[in-house]
Amino acid sequence: MNKGFTLIETLIAIGLFTIISASLYSAYSNVIDIFSASYLNLTALSAMDNEVEIIRNMPYISVGTQGGSPSGIIPAEKNIVFGNINFVVNTFVRNVDDPFDGIQGGTPNDLAPADYKLVEIEISCSICSRFIPAKMTTLISPPGQETVTNGGTLVIKVFNASGQPISGANVTVVNTAVNPVVNLNDTTDSSGILKLVDVATSSAGYAITVSKNGYSTDRTYLPGGVSNPNPLKPNATVLSQEITETSFVIDRVSTLSMRTQNEFCSGVGSIDFLQSGQKLIGTNPNVLKYSLSHATDINGNTTVNNLEFDAYHFQSQDTGYEVSGFTPLTPVAVDPNGTYALTWLMSPKGPSAIVVTVKDQDGQLVNDANVTISKTGFSSSEYTGRKFLLDTDWSNSQYDSKSSSVEEADPSGGLHLKLTGGKYASSSDEWLVSKTIDFGTSNTAFYNLLWNPSGQPPQTGSDSLRIQIASNNDNSSWNFIGPDGTVNSYYSVSDSLIYSGHNSNRYLRYKVYLKTQDEDYTPSLQDLTLYFNSSCIPDGQAYFSGLVQGTHTITVQKTGYNNFTDTGIIVDSDWEDYKLILTN
Repeated sequence: MNKGFTLIETLIAIGLFTIISASLYSAYSNVIDIFSASYLNLTALSAMDNEVEIIRNMPYISVGTQGGSPSGIIPAEKNIVFGNINFVVNTFVRNVDDPFDGIQGGTPNDLAPADYKLVEIEISCSICSRFIPAKMTTLISPPGQETVTNGGTLVIKVFNASGQPISGANVTVVNTAVNPVVNLNDTTDSSGILKLVDVATSSAGYAITVSKNGYSTDRTYLPGGVSNPNPLKPNATVLSQEITETSFVIDRVSTLSMRTQNEFCSGVGSIDFLQSGQKLIGTNPNVLKYSLSHATDINGNTTVNNLEFDAYHFQSQDTGYEVSGFTPLTPVAVDPNGTYALTWLMSPKGPSAIVVTVKDQDGQLVNDANVTISKTGFSSSEYTGRKFLLDTDWSNSQYDSKSSSVEEADPSGGLHLKLTGGKYASSSDEWLVSKTIDFGTSNTAFYNLLWNPSGQPPQTGSDSLRIQIASNNDNSSWNFIGPDGTVNSYYSVSDSLIYSGHNSNRYLRYKVYLKTQDEDYTPSLQDLTLYFNSSCIPDGQAYFSGLVQGTHTITVQKTGYNNFTDTGIIVDSDWEDYKLILTN
């Protein structure tokens, strides 16, 4: 009896056939790729050989690049088709001052430094897979005895911020004042040097720009220019039979993230600011190398890329908000190849504002220092590292819930007992629960609770206005407690310390209790202030705005430190940054 294959045996056979076929196809594809890459490389080498032979058969004087030094008839970059493949050929030609007969400026002094020419050809194919650009170099010697020239030598040195040479830096040299015009692109060698021998003489004619992918850029400038009339690094001058050396410093660029927010960590968007470095490219007048305007997005964020190593200052240009604190302190020192972040605390703009920053002798920011700024007829105090929540209006349902006998709309804003039939509800606790306050982070600390008016009519009885606080991190568990942490205690005296158990909570509500013993009188609440600190608030800083311009006195006090006083603080601008050191 003949037997066929079972379904399982058939499936196994198909699977084995698929695996073997895939392996064979993969191997075949690899072989094809290898042959293709080999063909590309051989074709590229043949193309370079062909280019070299063309150059070797040129008159010596013609061996140079168009716009280069030495100048010649060879295109610095051209497209060719060789073996049905499209290649890009880049050619570099340099004069070489060989030390066998001395060097220019040396002993002996070589008055004809252009001994021969070095030609470097690089070939690439951007659309060819698995092809690595190839290079070939050759030396071209003059046919006869070298002669003395009137040219000079231009030596370009490129270093990083640590003084180490940068190899492979891109160097562009342009001089339209000589004939033929120089417009060359080349790269530095392993010592970070590009040496151009026997170039035409020119006074401040050689404009040089140095760059590299992922690095900053350095360059020379034309003296007398409108934007930079007195450059610190003018275009290079080359004199006959002399060596001109010029140095450039570039390094890896960095990134800075900017955040503008309020004291509750919510982004304050579309803030315009000016960012300026300290490096100068010119003097009389001073011309900054970096000075650009930026803006945060609608969420209060932006990223500034390609920053050169420098120290950067930042200035708000916004018309509606002002900087009331910043982290870290400015200027921000940016090193090569780094990532940095700057956060601004924004407050509604007010006239003549000042940020006071307090540090100790070790340079550490000091929180909880009492800062007072004063002048005749004026005094204001704040604690460093603290901000406050101020509620002044509970009308239009700006609360979570309330009892029926609490009035918040007549007059609008404040709280008091409701007047019914010419009398106030008496001998019962009426209440209002605030909306949830989101501090934006659970890294919080709470300090004082204040309210106005701080005292109530005596007819209302003792403790006619009381407050409790609830806090959590889930925005749902509301357990109202007083200053001892229990449900049976209340804040009944303005400027009371808040129970420390609320610290490290993100969400908070308060509950206001009102009652009276005399139906003709009512307690009232006009505003409530809660002081706090969080990771969204810069350390060591206090902010004052709405100041009267003139000379002020700043006094700073903190336990464990010597008192600080400065009587000569002149406030004469919209915004100022004042830094001081507390000693102990």
